[in-house]
Amino acid sequence: MAESGLQPYKGGYYLWKYIPSLAAAVIFTLLFLAATVLHSWRLYKTRLWLGIWFAIGGLMEFIGYAARCSASSNTGKLMPFIIQNTFLLLPPVLFAASVYMTLGRIIRSVPAGERYSLVRTTWLTRVFVAGDVVSFCIQGGAAGLMATGGGKAVVGEKIIIGGLMVQVIMFGLFVMTAGVFHWRYERHAVGAVAYRGGGSREGLLVLYGVSGLIMVRSVFRVAEFAMGQDGYPLMHEWTLYVFDSVLMLAAMVVFYVWHPSKLEESTTRGRIDSGLISVSFFLCN
Repeated sequence: MAESGLQPYKGGYYLWKYIPSLAAAVIFTLLFLAATVLHSWRLYKTRLWLGIWFAIGGLMEFIGYAARCSASSNTGKLMPFIIQNTFLLLPPVLFAASVYMTLGRIIRSVPAGERYSLVRTTWLTRVFVAGDVVSFCIQGGAAGLMATGGGKAVVGEKIIIGGLMVQVIMFGLFVMTAGVFHWRYERHAVGAVAYRGGGSREGLLVLYGVSGLIMVRSVFRVAEFAMGQDGYPLMHEWTLYVFDSVLMLAAMVVFYVWHPSKLEESTTRGRIDSGLISVSFFLCN
């Protein structure tokens, strides 16, 4: 039975299982707006374009929560539901792109770093971001189906689960790649000044932390969609804020406090990779 006060969309189909909290949506709209402004300012100051994905992802989070503000009094309207559903689902994929690029920057910032990497730095970013683009396209293409109800909504959920699983698998491989490089460099080149004092070791720890936040969020989303429309996560709003909103805001804050601009390396490759990734996301859409 639908919660009292909910408005049906068409044919008695309810887009929402609860009335979205206006207070919570306003708070996170403002928080993500602040985080996005800070990342955009850092991007302008440093011209380090790998950070653009955090700025774009933060903007999407802001739009998503703004749509939830509108949806709190318009639960029967389709557009606010689609916007918040899509714009809150996709930002972690963009955050991941910056994380992948940062590992390549860390490896290039230390003496003979590529010698200890499982994947050549010329391919590292492209391989992982290629998986990211696939995940982005799958999730983005299926997000709108969930608003149609009936069989299409079920199909949309299954497709999104597939996209999220791609993201989880790629993140698992990424963490393994970062861990192997970390272990090898600690063992064989621990005396390197650029590694110990240049921010590379700290940067790796930050990448583990941000990756962990995105991984937990992605696993939660897999469970959310796997349990279906009548599952506990989609029936209770607090799960979204605890296992998605807070984690993604924390990821933005951590990446801002420790920023890859602290690393010293040639930025030419970073610009090339950023351009290639931009083209990939554009073609995907």
